[in-house]
Amino acid sequence: MKSSSTSDLLSRFAALVGPGHALVEEADKARYLVEWRDLYRGETPLVLRPANTAEVAAILRLAHETRTAIVPQGGNTGLVGGQVPIPGQHEIVVSLERLDKVRSIDPLGNSMIVEAGMPLASVHAAAEAADRMFPLTLASLGSCQIGGNIATNAGGTAVLAYGNARNLVLGLEVVLADGRIWNGLRQLGKDNAGYDLKQLFIGSEGTLGIITAAALRLRHRPRGVAAAFVSVGSPAAALGLFARAQAAAGFGLTGFELMSGLAMEFALRHIPGARLPTAPAPWYVLIEVSSSLSGSEADATVLDILTGATAAGEALEAAVAQSFTQIDDFWRLRHGMSEVQKHEGGSIKHDVSVPIGDLPAFLEEAMAAVEAAFPGCRPVPFGHMGDGNIHFNVSQPVGGDRQAFLARWNEMNAVVHGVVRKYDGSVAAEHGIGRLKVDLLAEVKPPLDLELMGRLKAAFDPLGILNPGRVIRRP
Repeated sequence: MKSSSTSDLLSRFAALVGPGHALVEEADKARYLVEWRDLYRGETPLVLRPANTAEVAAILRLAHETRTAIVPQGGNTGLVGGQVPIPGQHEIVVSLERLDKVRSIDPLGNSMIVEAGMPLASVHAAAEAADRMFPLTLASLGSCQIGGNIATNAGGTAVLAYGNARNLVLGLEVVLADGRIWNGLRQLGKDNAGYDLKQLFIGSEGTLGIITAAALRLRHRPRGVAAAFVSVGSPAAALGLFARAQAAAGFGLTGFELMSGLAMEFALRHIPGARLPTAPAPWYVLIEVSSSLSGSEADATVLDILTGATAAGEALEAAVAQSFTQIDDFWRLRHGMSEVQKHEGGSIKHDVSVPIGDLPAFLEEAMAAVEAAFPGCRPVPFGHMGDGNIHFNVSQPVGGDRQAFLARWNEMNAVVHGVVRKYDGSVAAEHGIGRLKVDLLAEVKPPLDLELMGRLKAAFDPLGILNPGRVIRRP
């Protein structure tokens, strides 16, 4: 935006959403400008809160006309900075939080249509009210929004059984960069009539269009759920336990999470009321089994897994949940692991994946590598062993300087990602690219991949107004 016309242009944008929903005061804008880890702080002349798809479309028509950069924002829970406006770039934030309605639910067809601003927890509640389940589950489910989940192809703890967000989307409604509305809200289980356009927007992080509504795939709620918290001696033992659990439970294995001993120490230290279900151990596993038949079947499957694992030396000790409250307590330990690291000083994050069979070797090598390169640092790996995705986070040395440690972010990344590439893994398993990994993506993606991504961006957003500088570099 040219400075001479900024005031008039902002007034034109503000008029599109009505009084009270165009935020210009710093205090009103503050919560849209800082991501929860305080790694990114943004700056914007205006936050717009449209009420419906038509208002989003009007905003993008004006943005296209005036070449104004737009940053779509959901619940502001992203971990790679894609939703935070860049200081000095005059980007306008478009918050989807008022698009929060259920448009329809079809229990027979196992689908529902919801607007993009619905918190994930509200999507869960709406599905449960219809005696169905929407299985996407994240630690931030109370604050993240379904549109953001889809735009980032969120994963979470149930990917093992149900897949990423893209596996749970039947259709989308998207406002394109020029303000046209693409209505792809079809609730069909099969549709091979041409290109599957919705998949282009899933995981595109708001760079190709703004998702305003989604047709979601629902599941029948399980009749029984059982969980066990297991202490193990090593990731190799955990891998053996995983193979056993998968063989016994099949598609009923709905969770298999690996946690290091240090990650658990952090959780016990900083989660109020937390307690360890077993004796201390080097590593822990959380197993969840769901049954479409009965609770007794789920219980029997878990006991069968644990009996075999103990006999084989894979499990040191196990605690089986005796109630849904205990299941929730087990998951609270796992879900709290990202949050508690803030209390231990600076933390350098890595969201990586490698083939499941290579996880033990990767963890051994990566932990040794960072400890050698950064003496005193504390690796805190945990994550979704069932799909090969590990959050390989590294906390600063005890008593160290936070800023000095974080200043070595790129050095740490180079060490960890070097090991990831050795195993032909991914440096962005589920959190996406955003701003944090734009340069990294340009280094690790083959040239043809980058060329094709650039062509898509140019085709859908020729003026480069949608989330510029995220995912791929500016031209």
